[in-house]
Amino acid sequence: MMISSWRRRRAARRAGKEQQRNENGEMKLMIPKDFRCPISLDLMKDPVTLSTGITYDRENIEKWIEAGNFTCPLTNQVFRSLEPIPNHMIRKRIQDWCVENRSYGIERIPTPRVPVSSMEVLEILSKINVACKKQDGEACRDLVVKVKSLAKESERNKRCIMTNGAGSVLSEAFEAFSRASFDENVAVLEEILSTLTIMFPLDGEAKGFLGSVSAMHCLICFLSSGELSRRRNAVLALRELVLSSDQRKVNELSEMEGTIEALFKLIKDPICPTATKASLTVIYHIITSSSTNEKQVAKLVNLGLVSLLLETLVDTERGMCEKALGVLDGICNSEEGREMACNNSLSMPVLVKKILRVSNLATEFSVSILWKLCKNEKREDGGVLVEALQVGAFQKLLLLLQLGCVDNTKEKVSELLQLLNLHRNKLECVDPMDNFKDLKRPF
Repeated sequence: MMISSWRRRRAARRAGKEQQRNENGEMKLMIPKDFRCPISLDLMKDPVTLSTGITYDRENIEKWIEAGNFTCPLTNQVFRSLEPIPNHMIRKRIQDWCVENRSYGIERIPTPRVPVSSMEVLEILSKINVACKKQDGEACRDLVVKVKSLAKESERNKRCIMTNGAGSVLSEAFEAFSRASFDENVAVLEEILSTLTIMFPLDGEAKGFLGSVSAMHCLICFLSSGELSRRRNAVLALRELVLSSDQRKVNELSEMEGTIEALFKLIKDPICPTATKASLTVIYHIITSSSTNEKQVAKLVNLGLVSLLLETLVDTERGMCEKALGVLDGICNSEEGREMACNNSLSMPVLVKKILRVSNLATEFSVSILWKLCKNEKREDGGVLVEALQVGAFQKLLLLLQLGCVDNTKEKVSELLQLLNLHRNKLECVDPMDNFKDLKRPF
């Protein structure tokens, strides 16, 4: 009876497998339990064992520890050591299993490289400091190339390198070589700058080195050069500088010869969206600074930035749109900027279209620009006020007022509606069938 029952169970299991194969066309491959990471339940690519004797995938357990957890996720025991030890035996078994099941589309996991340690990073950074003091550009460049190579190997390496102060060391090295001949040190400066871009965001100490007069002069030289990678890396570094709260650095940067022209060129002849956005960010901080904005705004207006921004705004994504509107808003603080915007046929259609269409920030900038242009309109025929009415500004502003907005924008909308209302008799801008009474506030 017992043998008969066992045979029936074995036959049922076989029948189940045959049924699964017939329905799905192929058998489902199960990953052995020992090969799965206890955290993600995925096949381990770099198995490591902790002090509790449990094996995890390196990436998952390191994220667990970096999140502030010092106990084993599986046993809840406190780790005696946080240093993971590579489990070569399990890794070899996983690789053999992958090879055996390649017919199922399983690819063999590569043998992982040993991640860089804090001691190795500190040793390399120490050698960079020595090379800087000796002004040995070739040695420094070789070491920086090694740092960049290690950082690109894995996110774990990158975090380790950044945590040990690579940003400050590289910024100090850039500042040190920038004080010497630019032409002689261009190769090492370019390599340092390229590596720095993957270390962002920088801390205050690093920004202090990068914000020195000599370092910023080198950045402007790179920004004005013909090579695309140099220009991209330079504008990203300048963005890091202006995002700090040091207004003095922004003022110094804006006064440097060639800065405005190089930034404008990146917008006129874009090399990539990231560089264009960074250039707009730098320009925004320059023109909104208290002491240098008038001269720089006049220079940008003469270069043709207003028409360039309006053409960019016709069809662009959210991030670019917000930054372009922010710069245009800053330019419209000046009389020259407002005059150029008023004389451009794209101004009213583009600005009205962006209200309630992109984001809250884009709406606030659009209303602010409209307000600056309309309140300074002196022409008897109504000028931009009539143009705004013709493209539906009155309806859009009424809708915005009803839906709700921040107090500062609400005041500008109310004033704009009063100004526009004075010219409504010149054309019928609101369809009498329009009915806003059913609109409700979202709060």
